[in-house]
Amino acid sequence: MPADQTPQQAARSFFTDGLRNAHAMEKQALSIMQPQLNRLEHYPEVAAMLDRHIRETEGQIQRLDQILAEAGDSASGLKDMTQSFVGTMAAMGHTVTSDEIIKNSLANFAFENFEIAAYTSLITAAESCGGIDAIPLLRQNLDEELHMAAAVRDSLPEVTRKYIMLSASGERADI
Repeated sequence: MPADQTPQQAARSFFTDGLRNAHAMEKQALSIMQPQLNRLEHYPEVAAMLDRHIRETEGQIQRLDQILAEAGDSASGLKDMTQSFVGTMAAMGHTVTSDEIIKNSLANFAFENFEIAAYTSLITAAESCGGIDAIPLLRQNLDEELHMAAAVRDSLPEVTRKYIMLSASGERADI
Protein backbone atom coordinates (compact mmCIF):
# COMPACT_ATOMS: atom_id res chain seq x y z
CA MET A 1 0.00 0.00 0.00
CA PRO A 2 1.50 3.39 -0.94
CA ALA A 3 2.28 5.60 2.06
CA ASP A 4 -0.23 8.20 0.88
CA GLN A 5 -3.23 5.85 1.13
CA THR A 6 -5.30 5.04 4.16
CA PRO A 7 -6.32 1.42 4.69
CA GLN A 8 -9.85 2.30 3.57
CA GLN A 9 -8.54 3.94 0.38
CA ALA A 10 -6.41 0.87 -0.32
CA ALA A 11 -9.44 -1.35 0.30
CA ARG A 12 -11.54 0.79 -2.08
CA SER A 13 -8.86 0.57 -4.77
CA PHE A 14 -8.59 -3.20 -4.30
CA PHE A 15 -12.38 -3.50 -4.38
CA THR A 16 -12.87 -1.59 -7.65
CA ASP A 17 -10.00 -3.44 -9.29
CA GLY A 18 -11.52 -6.71 -8.05
CA LEU A 19 -14.87 -5.73 -9.54
CA ARG A 20 -13.23 -5.15 -12.93
CA ASN A 21 -11.44 -8.50 -12.58
CA ALA A 22 -14.71 -10.24 -11.68
CA HIS A 23 -16.39 -8.67 -14.72
CA ALA A 24 -13.61 -10.00 -16.95
CA MET A 25 -13.82 -13.38 -15.19
CA GLU A 26 -17.53 -13.62 -15.99
CA LYS A 27 -16.88 -12.67 -19.62
CA GLN A 28 -14.32 -15.48 -19.67
CA ALA A 29 -16.89 -17.85 -18.20
CA LEU A 30 -19.30 -17.05 -21.03
CA SER A 31 -16.59 -17.67 -23.61
CA ILE A 32 -15.93 -21.07 -22.03
CA MET A 33 -19.53 -22.22 -21.57
CA GLN A 34 -21.10 -21.11 -24.86
CA PRO A 35 -18.83 -23.23 -27.11
CA GLN A 36 -19.36 -26.21 -24.80
CA LEU A 37 -23.12 -25.79 -24.99
CA ASN A 38 -23.00 -25.50 -28.78
CA ARG A 39 -21.08 -28.79 -29.08
CA LEU A 40 -23.00 -31.01 -26.66
CA GLU A 41 -24.84 -33.93 -28.23
CA HIS A 42 -25.18 -36.78 -25.72
CA TYR A 43 -25.40 -34.92 -22.42
CA PRO A 44 -28.70 -33.00 -22.24
CA GLU A 45 -28.43 -32.61 -18.46
CA VAL A 46 -25.08 -30.83 -18.88
CA ALA A 47 -26.54 -28.70 -21.68
CA ALA A 48 -29.43 -27.63 -19.44
CA MET A 49 -27.04 -26.82 -16.60
CA LEU A 50 -24.79 -24.74 -18.88
CA ASP A 51 -27.74 -22.97 -20.47
CA ARG A 52 -29.10 -21.99 -17.06
CA HIS A 53 -25.72 -20.81 -15.85
CA ILE A 54 -25.06 -18.78 -19.01
CA ARG A 55 -28.23 -16.80 -18.23
CA GLU A 56 -27.13 -16.45 -14.60
CA THR A 57 -23.68 -15.28 -15.72
CA GLU A 58 -25.25 -12.62 -17.93
CA GLY A 59 -27.14 -11.43 -14.83
CA GLN A 60 -23.93 -11.48 -12.81
CA ILE A 61 -22.27 -9.24 -15.38
CA GLN A 62 -25.20 -6.82 -15.16
CA ARG A 63 -24.93 -6.76 -11.35
CA LEU A 64 -21.18 -6.09 -11.58
CA ASP A 65 -21.86 -3.28 -14.08
CA GLN A 66 -24.37 -1.82 -11.61
CA ILE A 67 -21.90 -1.97 -8.71
CA LEU A 68 -19.14 -0.43 -10.84
CA ALA A 69 -21.45 2.36 -12.03
CA GLU A 70 -22.52 3.11 -8.45
CA ALA A 71 -18.82 3.32 -7.54
CA GLY A 72 -18.27 5.77 -10.40
CA ASP A 73 -16.26 3.24 -12.38
CA SER A 74 -16.71 0.85 -15.30
CA ALA A 75 -15.45 -2.50 -16.54
CA SER A 76 -12.08 -2.76 -18.24
CA GLY A 77 -12.57 -3.45 -21.93
CA LEU A 78 -9.01 -4.73 -22.19
CA LYS A 79 -9.43 -7.15 -19.27
CA ASP A 80 -12.78 -8.31 -20.66
CA MET A 81 -11.34 -8.89 -24.12
CA THR A 82 -8.22 -10.64 -22.83
CA GLN A 83 -10.14 -12.96 -20.51
CA SER A 84 -12.72 -13.75 -23.20
CA PHE A 85 -9.89 -14.74 -25.53
CA VAL A 86 -8.30 -16.90 -22.83
CA GLY A 87 -11.66 -18.57 -22.20
CA THR A 88 -12.19 -19.27 -25.88
CA MET A 89 -8.75 -20.85 -26.12
CA ALA A 90 -9.42 -22.95 -23.02
CA ALA A 91 -12.71 -24.18 -24.45
CA MET A 92 -11.07 -25.05 -27.76
CA GLY A 93 -8.23 -26.91 -26.02
CA HIS A 94 -10.51 -29.73 -24.92
CA THR A 95 -12.16 -30.22 -28.32
CA VAL A 96 -9.21 -32.29 -29.53
CA THR A 97 -9.37 -34.76 -26.66
CA SER A 98 -11.24 -38.05 -26.79
CA ASP A 99 -12.84 -37.30 -23.41
CA GLU A 100 -13.84 -33.69 -24.00
CA ILE A 101 -16.96 -33.90 -21.80
CA ILE A 102 -14.93 -35.16 -18.84
CA LYS A 103 -12.20 -32.57 -19.24
CA ASN A 104 -14.79 -29.81 -19.62
CA SER A 105 -16.62 -31.00 -16.51
CA LEU A 106 -13.42 -31.01 -14.46
CA ALA A 107 -12.39 -27.59 -15.76
CA ASN A 108 -15.88 -26.18 -15.13
CA PHE A 109 -15.78 -27.42 -11.55
CA ALA A 110 -12.38 -25.80 -11.01
CA PHE A 111 -13.51 -22.53 -12.61
CA GLU A 112 -16.67 -22.38 -10.50
CA ASN A 113 -14.56 -22.75 -7.37
CA PHE A 114 -12.25 -19.98 -8.61
CA GLU A 115 -15.31 -17.74 -8.99
CA ILE A 116 -16.48 -18.67 -5.49
CA ALA A 117 -13.11 -17.59 -4.11
CA ALA A 118 -13.19 -14.35 -6.11
CA TYR A 119 -16.65 -13.38 -4.84
CA THR A 120 -15.71 -14.31 -1.27
CA SER A 121 -12.72 -11.96 -1.51
CA LEU A 122 -14.82 -9.21 -3.12
CA ILE A 123 -17.40 -9.37 -0.33
CA THR A 124 -14.60 -9.04 2.23
CA ALA A 125 -13.18 -6.06 0.33
CA ALA A 126 -16.64 -4.46 0.18
CA GLU A 127 -16.95 -4.83 3.94
CA SER A 128 -13.49 -3.29 4.40
CA CYS A 129 -14.09 -0.22 2.26
CA GLY A 130 -17.65 0.59 3.20
CA GLY A 131 -19.17 -0.83 0.01
CA ILE A 132 -22.03 -2.31 1.98
CA ASP A 133 -24.61 -1.63 -0.77
CA ALA A 134 -22.70 -3.96 -3.12
CA ILE A 135 -22.76 -6.93 -0.76
CA PRO A 136 -26.29 -8.25 -1.53
CA LEU A 137 -25.52 -8.22 -5.28
CA LEU A 138 -22.16 -9.90 -4.74
CA ARG A 139 -23.78 -12.49 -2.47
CA GLN A 140 -26.32 -13.23 -5.20
CA ASN A 141 -23.46 -13.86 -7.63
CA LEU A 142 -21.68 -15.99 -5.01
CA ASP A 143 -24.83 -18.03 -4.33
CA GLU A 144 -25.25 -18.74 -8.06
CA GLU A 145 -21.63 -19.86 -8.30
CA LEU A 146 -22.01 -22.09 -5.24
CA HIS A 147 -25.12 -23.64 -6.81
CA MET A 148 -23.36 -24.22 -10.14
CA ALA A 149 -20.28 -25.71 -8.48
CA ALA A 150 -22.51 -28.13 -6.59
CA ALA A 151 -24.43 -28.99 -9.75
CA VAL A 152 -21.23 -29.70 -11.70
CA ARG A 153 -19.85 -31.76 -8.81
CA ASP A 154 -23.07 -33.71 -8.46
CA SER A 155 -23.24 -34.38 -12.22
CA LEU A 156 -19.71 -35.81 -12.46
CA PRO A 157 -20.60 -39.41 -11.53
CA GLU A 158 -23.45 -39.61 -14.08
CA VAL A 159 -21.46 -37.86 -16.81
CA THR A 160 -18.57 -40.23 -16.19
CA ARG A 161 -20.83 -43.32 -16.24
CA LYS A 162 -22.51 -42.13 -19.45
CA TYR A 163 -19.14 -41.41 -21.07
CA ILE A 164 -17.91 -44.92 -20.21
CA MET A 165 -21.15 -46.52 -21.45
CA LEU A 166 -21.07 -44.64 -24.76
CA SER A 167 -17.36 -45.38 -25.20
CA ALA A 168 -17.93 -49.08 -24.54
CA SER A 169 -20.74 -49.20 -27.12
CA GLY A 170 -18.55 -47.65 -29.79
CA GLU A 171 -20.61 -44.46 -29.95
CA ARG A 172 -19.02 -41.06 -29.97
CA ALA A 173 -18.86 -40.24 -26.24
CA ASP A 174 -16.76 -37.08 -26.07
CA ILE A 175 -19.59 -34.57 -26.37
